Amino acid sequence: MVLLFATFASLMLSTALILAGHGLSSTLIPLKADLAGFGDLQIGLISSSFYIGFVIGCLFGPFLILRAGHIRAFAALVSLMSGAALLHPILVDPLAWALFRIITGVCFAGIVLVVESWLNDRATNENRGTVMSLYIICYLAATMGGQLMIAGFDVNTFVPFAIASIFVSVAVVPVVLTKAVQPAPITLVRFRPINLYQTSAVALIGCLLIGLANSSMWALAPLYAKQIGYSTNEAAYFAAAIVLGGAITQWPIGRLSDRVDRRIIILLLGVGAAAAALVLFMLESGNFWTTFSVFLILGMASQPTYAIVAAHAFDYVEAEDYVETSSGVLMSNGIGSMIGPTVAAGLMFSLGPEGLLIWVALVEVILALFVVSRLVIRPADEDLEKTDFEYGATSNMGAVLTPDPLDIEDPYVIPPEEFPAYEQDEGMASEEAGDLINRNDEDENPPTLDEIQDSSRLPSG
Repeated sequence: MVLLFATFASLMLSTALILAGHGLSSTLIPLKADLAGFGDLQIGLISSSFYIGFVIGCLFGPFLILRAGHIRAFAALVSLMSGAALLHPILVDPLAWALFRIITGVCFAGIVLVVESWLNDRATNENRGTVMSLYIICYLAATMGGQLMIAGFDVNTFVPFAIASIFVSVAVVPVVLTKAVQPAPITLVRFRPINLYQTSAVALIGCLLIGLANSSMWALAPLYAKQIGYSTNEAAYFAAAIVLGGAITQWPIGRLSDRVDRRIIILLLGVGAAAAALVLFMLESGNFWTTFSVFLILGMASQPTYAIVAAHAFDYVEAEDYVETSSGVLMSNGIGSMIGPTVAAGLMFSLGPEGLLIWVALVEVILALFVVSRLVIRPADEDLEKTDFEYGATSNMGAVLTPDPLDIEDPYVIPPEEFPAYEQDEGMASEEAGDLINRNDEDENPPTLDEIQDSSRLPSG
């Protein structure tokens, strides 16, 4: 285990630093916006802007990686994300902050693509599950750590933004100094919502609804806690409770879904999340631990749903379609996430802070009702051979987690025609790759694209 972790140490360290800075800034921004006098609707638009950027980054991030290579793309995205964090206290304006969050979302999506494609490329079939588990633990722990860091800072000052920027900036160091081999270029996949709906309506609609609800909680839970009378420090704990709750129940609920129709689990999770939101709605504020406990339960019910929905979609597709399916559910979730915070913030403006809870409960009820309708329309298939639940392949952190190569003859797979960042040996950082190219240069036949890609997967020794 120690040797395995050491192999990916630089990527894991960079990921942890970025997520700590991201967790800090994501919790800080709605609180700082409230102190700056921004309206609830403006704060919602700012929160939604991050997800707009994230979807854009998922669409165009691969092209940047193809052009510049993994390391240089990573360095550029990290630098831009760090700069965006520092701009918030310099230019305090709602439209400017929305733009900064779009930039942050684009960078974050691109960084996730780099990290996950790199991890997936270097892992083997034997250790892939362990590698992705370590990655997910790192993801959750660093995010919660960043959220809780806000308790040590005065949000009225420049300092927390500077700390978030420093964490992100320093993250570039382990990657640019690594001797590890860059992965092969990313193959692009089209988003086909109609095909995904025909394969699994619950996957497409479910992820859309999950994005509507979960993004609203992630973005506006600190603001809700602040508006009902809790301190900034306490608001950070409530935001972290949602992530912690999901971390606690993700694996056991996933394994339970292997034994029954996953749609029943999705139904129960939707009902549970709606009930927890309504309990918060009826709860009198003032008792920190009671409120924290209900937020924890809300996270336990709401956060695992995405992975269960993704696993349900994978049950109905072949292995060669996993990347397209993963990309589809991620994109559907991203579209919902773009809309959710703005609508929730509008309800908070109209109905008070409890509008957030009404919105979450409403969306979760709609999810539950939709699943019931699908259970009636499409009864459970007793002969269905379900894939074992694997969080690494169903997490909503990226869409490049499959070990299976894509079929470039598939009309819905877009193989890149040129790989400018990978044509020369310096773009692969591998002595083996360099030797391959040099040997072929001496011959009459130049190296083929397959040889260049295969050489980038050789172990670095």
